[in-house]
Amino acid sequence: MDGFRQSVAISGGSFYNAVMSRSQMTILTERIDQEFLPFVRKPGRYIGGEINQIKKNLSRCKLTVALCFPDVYEVGMSHTGLGVIYDCLNKIESVAAERVFAPWLDAEEILRDKGIALFSLESKASLKSFDIVGFSLTSELCYTNVLNMLDLGGIGIRCRDRGEDDPLIIAGGGMSNCCEPIADFVDVFLLGEGEEAVVELAELVRSQKKAGAGRKEILAAISDKFDWAYVPEFHAGRELKNAVVQDFDNASVPLAPIVPFVQAVHERVSVEIMRGCPGRCRFCQASFCRRPIRYRTVERIIDIAKACYEATGFDTVSLLSLSTADYPDLEELVAGLHAHFHDKHVGISLPSLRVDKQLKMLPRLLTSVRKGGLTIAVEAAGEHLRRIVNKPLKDEDLFAAVEAAYRAGWQRLKLYFMVGLPGETLDDVERIVDLSFELGKLRKKVDGKTGQINITVSWFVPKPHTPLAWLGQRPKSYFEQAKQLIIEKKLKLRAKFLQFKFHDVDRTILESAIGRGDRGLGGVIEAAWRARARFDLWDECFDYELWRRAFEQSGIDVEAAAQKQFDPEETLPWDHLGGPDKKYLLRHLEETKKEIENSECIM
Repeated sequence: MDGFRQSVAISGGSFYNAVMSRSQMTILTERIDQEFLPFVRKPGRYIGGEINQIKKNLSRCKLTVALCFPDVYEVGMSHTGLGVIYDCLNKIESVAAERVFAPWLDAEEILRDKGIALFSLESKASLKSFDIVGFSLTSELCYTNVLNMLDLGGIGIRCRDRGEDDPLIIAGGGMSNCCEPIADFVDVFLLGEGEEAVVELAELVRSQKKAGAGRKEILAAISDKFDWAYVPEFHAGRELKNAVVQDFDNASVPLAPIVPFVQAVHERVSVEIMRGCPGRCRFCQASFCRRPIRYRTVERIIDIAKACYEATGFDTVSLLSLSTADYPDLEELVAGLHAHFHDKHVGISLPSLRVDKQLKMLPRLLTSVRKGGLTIAVEAAGEHLRRIVNKPLKDEDLFAAVEAAYRAGWQRLKLYFMVGLPGETLDDVERIVDLSFELGKLRKKVDGKTGQINITVSWFVPKPHTPLAWLGQRPKSYFEQAKQLIIEKKLKLRAKFLQFKFHDVDRTILESAIGRGDRGLGGVIEAAWRARARFDLWDECFDYELWRRAFEQSGIDVEAAAQKQFDPEETLPWDHLGGPDKKYLLRHLEETKKEIENSECIM
């Protein structure tokens, strides 16, 4: 018996006796108002009722969907994809989609102690009452929260433990393309882009239900009809494809985003201006999986921004893409947004800027862009290492762009570097400090002051569906040595204007071990969850030792798994799960090895 069911049985709770048939809903409003909300630290996370929320009469809808985000409200409400799927489903008259977020530790304790099921924000309906429960998979480290939410909802965590009265468990998002480690817990994975696919999926499930089909019949129908749907139980071994929205300009967009009650990580109007990336950074899964490149028109983007601003009052418009600087009409777009918003005190945010000759011209164009800090993903401090990972950034262009930014009014830089890349040496690691130091001093040419530089250092994780997926991760000792070198070099330079932030090494090892794993890791994930692994992306919750023991129980050394190298000829755990052609990736891998050899010869 799962933990939550056991707690209800022990406490004498009557929730499970009250569960109705699949066509009806269990509404928990009274219990939530009286027994839950008065006792949680942030009730705003759980009350719903925000401006622009969509609430339908669930009893009149032919299909109900719980959209679950396996993190807290503040994070989930900043996730653009969740808002898009919420809007797409609720545009269908007979379908209702409601939101469910992972309850924080205090809220989980109350739910378990009082035998209250996890519930949706809009109608306070129990999770188990919905026809479909869908999860957004954004990271390998959200998997224990997925299991925890299922258990809190009174749903068997493994597919084999669910019956006809249980919802279909569906998952989408970036991790679906490498989902074998959690395949035992999810009925259907939606590969690729969800706007159109989720509508087709909902229509099929609705028609199957109307025809009286049972659970297995519905899953078999999904597997047979869609080549972007991975149903582990019925997968016949064929390679699947990612769903792609061809007409991106007219793709569904929520024009009235929900305004959060609790301050979210990002509170702004977010408009996706292009999809895909012309770059081929060999470490980046998104640049290889999210193809082809598509653009929204300037007119469409401005119309979306206007509508969202009128519906929310947010004071920033953020232009989203993998590489905003590659949007072909960026100058026209920024000018158009500035013309409409400059007198409304609304700023324009341009994340994901790629440094090249185009960026040198951008700062003088962006008169309405907030200039607190300019973010640049440099990735590697040396040009030779950037060539190895296929990021064609020259130091000449980097320095010209940063100087132009200083002259346009930026005072701070935020730089992203990655340590542990193939072909990297410890000299490359030290060069991160030197390069950051030089970029800070560059501001003296403009106004005689030193620029403030915030540097985030992440550790390389070989990602599935990339050319570097066959390579192993560096040992933990290498990352620890690299971190110490960076700290010592900063002290040697007495560079107080450089502020370094390092990703957690243990968490990075876990990402590599799980991300490239197979279905055998399901037992590891379940063991970690049962040992109280929760919110593994949060520093106050993450416990590496807990995970190390969970791997050990399954006879796996987690660090050896992270460092594993694959043979080019072997079948990979994600080969069948969308993504680019394997031969294409292997050609990139060969080019990577040649670049490494060339660098070694030069050095």
